[in-house]
Amino acid sequence: MIRITDLTRQYATLANDIEREIAAVCASGIFIKGPVLADFETQIAQYLQTPFALGVNSGTDALVLALKAAEIGPGDEVITTAMTFIATAESISLTGATPVFIDIESHTECLKADDLEQAVTPRTRAILPVHLHGYPCDMRTILKVAREHQLIVIEDCAQSIGALYEGKATGTLGDIGCFSFFPTKNLGAFGDGGLVVTANPVYQHRLRCLREHGSEVKNIQQMLGFNSRLDAIQAAVLNVKLPYLAEWNRERRECAAYYEHLLAPLKLPIKRPPLEARANTYSVFHHYPLRLQGALQGKRDILQTLLYDKGIECLSYYPQAMHQQKIYAQRYHRGDFPEAEDCAENSLALPLFPELTPQEQTYIVEQLTIAAAEITDTYGP
Repeated sequence: MIRITDLTRQYATLANDIEREIAAVCASGIFIKGPVLADFETQIAQYLQTPFALGVNSGTDALVLALKAAEIGPGDEVITTAMTFIATAESISLTGATPVFIDIESHTECLKADDLEQAVTPRTRAILPVHLHGYPCDMRTILKVAREHQLIVIEDCAQSIGALYEGKATGTLGDIGCFSFFPTKNLGAFGDGGLVVTANPVYQHRLRCLREHGSEVKNIQQMLGFNSRLDAIQAAVLNVKLPYLAEWNRERRECAAYYEHLLAPLKLPIKRPPLEARANTYSVFHHYPLRLQGALQGKRDILQTLLYDKGIECLSYYPQAMHQQKIYAQRYHRGDFPEAEDCAENSLALPLFPELTPQEQTYIVEQLTIAAAEITDTYGP
């Protein structure tokens, strides 16, 4: 089976180093915070070119802590994308604020920055763009709207670590950046993990306190906080992996380019993802999402099953747009965000990870072509 992401291949190349570092943490007896976590925070801050990086226990917590540090809560609105993982909207709701959705760009499936202005109300406090699939959002427009309306920008970089917008790392363009180290991410831990970055000293102080039960000094509580620390063992794993991240991202881009090489000459009824989000960006391809069109539209599940039967795992990211989720559906109607709805119904991601071989990609595209023809023959154009 060609998995959507095969974590065993990466582990095989790093097993000795990872096991050695995990053993060192176990021998030290320091499992919470300590020098291993401090070293990772220093290294990742240097990689991202940011003055402050704080390891937390998940990407979701990173978002919640960022919103809390910005003092966003009941009565506030936060504008975000209608197409993302639930954690983005969920984190806003968990603060007591209200997520306000806007539609997505057709080519990248990221938040459509041109729709921001019309979504701003007197209650709007922040914009939360998601750099979906590893594509940087249109940050120039987002930051312009934020400045004009005095809004906070919190970037969801769960899928975009290493991506660049006009030479700057995603996560460092707004006020606060949030990252996930879920195992399947471009930089993944051996469990949950996350990171918050900022250049704002006020946010730095609040984030450090919020991570530690609201305390800057142990057992002296300054605010209501959380237990949200990145474990030392996870930091040890990430310390081993971080030096390889740039190379892995380059290999992801090569995989995407090879898919484009294979798919471009074919007359399949699909929309291919662009090789770059926009001018002056560097995308890192966390996913390779196709958008089914024409004779394949509405037949994603059939196509997915046919490919699985041939040993190819493909996934839908994500089968419901945010405004279609039960917890938010009462505020919206079908047709409010047509691009997000079409994406939810017709997007299918092909396997993509650094160790994927050209031979496997060739086989995937061959089977995709056969399956598409079978669907067309069975169901008609």
